[in-house]
Amino acid sequence: MAATGKSPVTARDTAPTPTGRSTRPGKPRVNHPQYALALTEPTFARELLLATPVRRLWFCIYLPNLPLEANGPGEGARAIVEEQRGIHRVLLADADARAAGVMPGQSGNAALALLPTLKLDERNVLREQQVLESLATSLEQFTSFVSIASHNVLLLEIAGSLRLFGGLQRLRQQVATELRQQGFDAALAIAPTPLGATWLARGGRRTCIREPANLATAIRTLSLNCLDWPHTLCAALTGMGITSIGDCLRLPREGFARRFGAGRLIELDRALGRSPDPRISWRSPKRFCADYEMPEEQSDRERLLAICRELLLSHEQFLLARQLGTQRVLLSFFHLKANATQLSLGCVEADRSTDRWFDLLCLRFEQLSLPEPVIAIRLRGGSTQALPAETACLTGRTCPERRYSMPQLAERIAARIGDQSVHGIEMVADHRPQFAWCEKSLFAAKAADVLSAVRCGLRRPLWMLPEPALLPVRQGYPLHRGRLTLIEGPERLETGWWDENGIARDYYTAVNPRGMRLWIFRNRNKATWYLHGIFG
Repeated sequence: MAATGKSPVTARDTAPTPTGRSTRPGKPRVNHPQYALALTEPTFARELLLATPVRRLWFCIYLPNLPLEANGPGEGARAIVEEQRGIHRVLLADADARAAGVMPGQSGNAALALLPTLKLDERNVLREQQVLESLATSLEQFTSFVSIASHNVLLLEIAGSLRLFGGLQRLRQQVATELRQQGFDAALAIAPTPLGATWLARGGRRTCIREPANLATAIRTLSLNCLDWPHTLCAALTGMGITSIGDCLRLPREGFARRFGAGRLIELDRALGRSPDPRISWRSPKRFCADYEMPEEQSDRERLLAICRELLLSHEQFLLARQLGTQRVLLSFFHLKANATQLSLGCVEADRSTDRWFDLLCLRFEQLSLPEPVIAIRLRGGSTQALPAETACLTGRTCPERRYSMPQLAERIAARIGDQSVHGIEMVADHRPQFAWCEKSLFAAKAADVLSAVRCGLRRPLWMLPEPALLPVRQGYPLHRGRLTLIEGPERLETGWWDENGIARDYYTAVNPRGMRLWIFRNRNKATWYLHGIFG
């Protein structure tokens, strides 16, 4: 065959495609959504095209000062101490304390000798975990995958969020702004592997690496302190002259695994992307629960209300991120020796507004009796339900202040005189008027179901008598402050035989000379008349 500069056409080159057509020589086709068409030469048509794996991008948030930041902002120099072998030693100090010579590892007495005004706080691991979980919950607004990697490291998988937030740079700026607004000093790093991003953040490298091929170069220069390995292992490696991750990677793999453990070698492979590194996604609880621990016993009611408002603000943010509302919240005030004081608040309509809950709290708090000073407060949210969105004012003008609705009025009355004194009405599937409704708690369902008595086409009076009242009759016409005129009816109700309370009545709507509209009836085949209800 003469050379023509083209490859010979074979049966494989003209094999039918999934659509039933044949590919033309020199223009191979792949009709599959998972395959990428990237062939430019005919010889590549013989190669099987596989789908490229989904690339991940991990955003690491390293919080080195979390033990100090978990206690909230404070004035003056501060330091966190932790008990070590019976001695309280400094674990972390702020900038003012470090400027005075306070360093980690010093005893608490030595730190106070250097700076007598230093405020020492003991480390609260539980509080740190709560703050970390709260931060993870707030970061769910940026991604659907948030992982708590350790006691001071959060990982966000952001590959699927880049287009939503306008690119990597804008997403990084928004996350950094969110952390700064919440008072956290964080080291940030982005890498294709979670462990690689963590090591870069611990090393203080504010880098952004998107390509896996560039990851090894950045990691090799990191010191062993970024690995979070045991101190004895790092000391042994340093004694051998190994001071960086690159030095570890240059060692023989078999010898490294035999001497230092296969787990350390697997960590290096995971950091470089050679081995999979699955992570557990953090899922915030379905119900809100937050605690506030007092540094000392507190009896000032204004201060307690301020703390409750802070908890309600966190509760509102929790519900806002999920577009949910709730009808119940429970506040628990803990005491040193007495049992906790419980305060339950309820809304007729599901809501998340801090102002609405705080308004009810102020009304109930006036009647609350605290047996002892408070040492901690807990806010627990009730069952959540979908909350419809409200349309804001479309014009630039300020919308008028909204008045109290009927549900809010019922809530305020219940807060004043107690939940047991205010009830709603629920319809019952019974034709007999006296059994067609029942009392129901205002906070057992939505206000639309509780506060509306009748949703059917039948007309019923607003006020029903507990028992029908016998009406006098003159010349065959019933009387009630004058002679009654029948304007509607009859409506026959003949039912209730199954519970021995059967009725057989003909109901009429009547009006008297004063204009009062009444609901009256007479038993079938009898001339006596009864008043059963009064229309509004």
